[in-house]
Amino acid sequence: MPSEPIETFPNPKPSRDYEIAICCPEFTSLCPKTGLPDFAEIRVTYVPDARCIELKALKYYLIGFRNRGIFYEHVTNQILDDLVAVCSPRRMVVVGDFSVRGGITTTVTASYQRPGYSKETGDRRRETGGT
Repeated sequence: MPSEPIETFPNPKPSRDYEIAICCPEFTSLCPKTGLPDFAEIRVTYVPDARCIELKALKYYLIGFRNRGIFYEHVTNQILDDLVAVCSPRRMVVVGDFSVRGGITTTVTASYQRPGYSKETGDRRRETGGT
């Protein structure tokens, strides 16, 4: 988890499925092998439930990786885990599009879907009155 809590706010339309797409085109972390900077575009797409992610807090959370040595696969999954923990979305996808290094580009996609939730039918627990 991040050292500073990622702030959230109440979803203004919790009864509706809608998608929020966030893009951070200037993400930076460090290669844990070389210590050189890695650059990426991080995209977060989610269907909120009761809470939405506050964007300024998300920006500062992502900046926190700037001086951290971490592999592409780890950072993408870490972001997903941390964001799911703070906002408990119905569904979330985090994509890390990492810039060319050594002639190779890498895209890492990590996804979460709440058990019982279906994109096509919405949240069945809400429809059936379950928790």
